Amino acid sequence: MTNWIKTDLAAIDRDGELHVAAYRLDGTLRTSRIVWHVVVDDALYIRSVRGTEGAWYRGVQRTGAGVIDAGGVHAEVEFTHDDTRDDAIDAAYRDKYGTGSAVHAITSEQARATTLRVDPR
Repeated sequence: MTNWIKTDLAAIDRDGELHVAAYRLDGTLRTSRIVWHVVVDDALYIRSVRGTEGAWYRGVQRTGAGVIDAGGVHAEVEFTHDDTRDDAIDAAYRDKYGTGSAVHAITSEQARATTLRVDPR
């Protein structure tokens, strides 16, 4: 795992939306999708609101690599399933995005099953 540059991670965190695109097996990029993201303990996390059925999530699972764009930061990244901080991630989603129905969905058991740590390559 490579650590984020603190200024890059702060810029990503300030942004409300993160664009994520996974690499295909042939090395080309899939279409970018917008996801919500949070930072917990200096690590970046994302989830699929549609759980394991989310198209972007399925793409990420195939190669484990892709690119993200948020806060003016474009980065090559690796995606790793990481459920070790799910409660803190739920709290971070509520702090960042509120307590509405969309946050209820991103903190559901279905979404929690897809928690990914996003690390720079």
